[in-house]
Amino acid sequence: MSVGAQCRQGRRAGRPPAGRYSPPVLVVGFPAQAFDTNCYVVAPAPGEECLVVDPGIGVEDHLEEVLREHRLRPVAVLLTHGHLDHVFSVTPVCGARGVPAYIHSDDRSRLTDPTATFGPVLSQMFGGALEWSEPDDVLELSDGMRLQLAGLDLVVDHAPGHTEGSVLFRSDPAVPSGDEPPYCLSGDVLFAGSIGRTDLPGGDSAAMVRSLRERILPLADETVVLPGHGPRTTIGRERVSNPFLVELGTTPPTRGV
Repeated sequence: MSVGAQCRQGRRAGRPPAGRYSPPVLVVGFPAQAFDTNCYVVAPAPGEECLVVDPGIGVEDHLEEVLREHRLRPVAVLLTHGHLDHVFSVTPVCGARGVPAYIHSDDRSRLTDPTATFGPVLSQMFGGALEWSEPDDVLELSDGMRLQLAGLDLVVDHAPGHTEGSVLFRSDPAVPSGDEPPYCLSGDVLFAGSIGRTDLPGGDSAAMVRSLRERILPLADETVVLPGHGPRTTIGRERVSNPFLVELGTTPPTRGV
């Protein structure tokens, strides 16, 4: 599912205090060369530091174009989970900029051997064994962790089901957002009209149901969802149209921040 280039620039009436931004005014997403995996660049504004999320297969050239166009400087790579279609380019992207990669501890082993899930498919794609090395600096995420990176404030939600260590990255509700809607980088947990598959190694359908019920449904309707594949959507739209959420019920449970 190809989404093409996506860019959202919000309104700003002045910058909040240093290090405390509203949700980002710049999000650029584009699909990788295989599996249509979305790679995102997230920043407070052009000309500033940024985060790279899920650099998949063959994204390096397009990523460099985006960074040059918007004059952005990556400070970290965030990984929603460890499947190779989301982490394939993490080592060259991190190495070129000398920045760390963040991944949940339960998917940490996938950076050591990411071919475990897609090995046979990738052998056919690349005509033989895939050479792989993990990034020099890997930092582990945990549930509820708050990240302050590139002037952005994010909360990490552990949302297993697609893999053991799948996570959501969402804008921190404790930080004032003005008129900008909250956002959620959902990886392969939630798509427009669907959810991530649970039949691959590390998948767990019961865990996915819990993640949808406890992590996705409580989010505000206006939350912009930036998924790992396919077009962006909103929680409100998915709550009433996504069959996997509809069958769980459309009344969001109460949740703290």
